[in-house]
Amino acid sequence: MSEPDWLSWVALSRIHGLGGQGLCNLLSVFGSPEAIYQASKKHLTEVVSDAVASQICLGIHTQELTSTQDWLNTSESNQIITLADDAYPKALLEIHDPPPILYCKGDVGLLNIPCIAVVGSRHATPQGDKNAQDFSQTLTQHGFTVVSGMALGIDGAAHRGALRGQGKTIAVVGTGLDIVYPAKHRDLAHQIVTSGLIISEFGIGTPSRPENFPRRNRIISGLSLGCLVVEANVQSGSLITARLSAEQGREVFAIPGSIHSPVAKGCHLLIKQGAKLVDCVQDILDELGNKTNLRLANIEKISTEPHPVLDLMGFDPITMEALVQTSGLTAESLSAMLMVLELESRIATLPGGLYQRIA
Repeated sequence: MSEPDWLSWVALSRIHGLGGQGLCNLLSVFGSPEAIYQASKKHLTEVVSDAVASQICLGIHTQELTSTQDWLNTSESNQIITLADDAYPKALLEIHDPPPILYCKGDVGLLNIPCIAVVGSRHATPQGDKNAQDFSQTLTQHGFTVVSGMALGIDGAAHRGALRGQGKTIAVVGTGLDIVYPAKHRDLAHQIVTSGLIISEFGIGTPSRPENFPRRNRIISGLSLGCLVVEANVQSGSLITARLSAEQGREVFAIPGSIHSPVAKGCHLLIKQGAKLVDCVQDILDELGNKTNLRLANIEKISTEPHPVLDLMGFDPITMEALVQTSGLTAESLSAMLMVLELESRIATLPGGLYQRIA
């Protein structure tokens, strides 16, 4: 986008009290940002408040946009896409409040190929982390781009799994793109930019604020044909994404878990409300097969030899003491078996001296 084009779009987006929906309303009346700035205050106040109209009439203050210009000059991968651009994702045009501006870092071509959202708890279990990575890897191998929010837990695992597959992943963040949040994901952000894409509707310099993330979630769901919730408690923001997906006419999928696990209760609630229960990628592809040209190729199956301790463990977290009682083994011999199973990535150790089987 040329400098005169992005200047007017970004300037309007920074007007206090206007917001994305207000800008869309102005565009529907006046047609372009340039026409908005040329309109009289009388005509503007027919669409927006007097205070917003007064700010528009003051014109564009280019010195306030220096940080955006500097960010664009930093890297060729830094771009601004607006509703007027051909590269703007067609899927977002279907939602009722599309973001007028997207700040992008990476491969913007990913915005218009089939996407699926993979989201979940920030406090993922080892099994949930593995599920998110495995599902995401396989989904990218069959043509999907995996979309998530680059948060800790399931989101990060989804991005890592996608990078491990075909590398096609989009991170939608709730800050300006000059900020990496959470800071722990700085390396992950660099990996995503290399072969994927990071986007935000928030201007350069926008810090992390709680109110930004529900808005971020509507873009995650809006970009995607469906939303897979891997793990979530009943207060999780992932359920907001799932609700938005349903409202936007997208499919909602949920992976069930233990009835004793707090991070499974949100998934169980979604299933009760009509989300499709999935336990393999085939379930997702079957549901979305009529919406894409994707076809399921051969999926490599991982086979493992049976082990008596695994059968005793089930899939709920369990203590060493409980395993000693149910197995009849000594603590020493059982500890050696558990160590081997952990090295084989068949179980994981949890806080509080618990062990959990990994499917």
